Amino acid sequence: QVQLVESGGGLVQPGGSLRLSCAASGTIFSITVMGWYRQAPGKQRELVAQITRGGSTTYADSVKGRFTISMDNAKNTVYLQMNSLKPEDTAVYYCSVDRAIGPRAWGQGTQVTVSS
Repeated sequence: QVQLVESGGGLVQPGGSLRLSCAASGTIFSITVMGWYRQAPGKQRELVAQITRGGSTTYADSVKGRFTISMDNAKNTVYLQMNSLKPEDTAVYYCSVDRAIGPRAWGQGTQVTVSS
């Protein structure tokens, strides 16, 4: 079992910044990829960004150049630095963990609201 604890969501004005954190604990020795997804009301959950243990990153086109994902392997923590936020970034953001064995694990979600 993997437990994920997310933090850092909130309300921010357009153009502002937020930093999300997700700490993994439990059966974490086989983590291969950590990532962030988001789900806006009435829409499907979508990949925002992901990072491998080796540091390779993938971003959704809509966030390239604005968001940065990073991982602290020693702390089993993944971060999402979000800059130049737009109202369309408003969503519940979910941390995800893929392991060599077992299903994808999800965090409980943290709300990000971008509004003036």
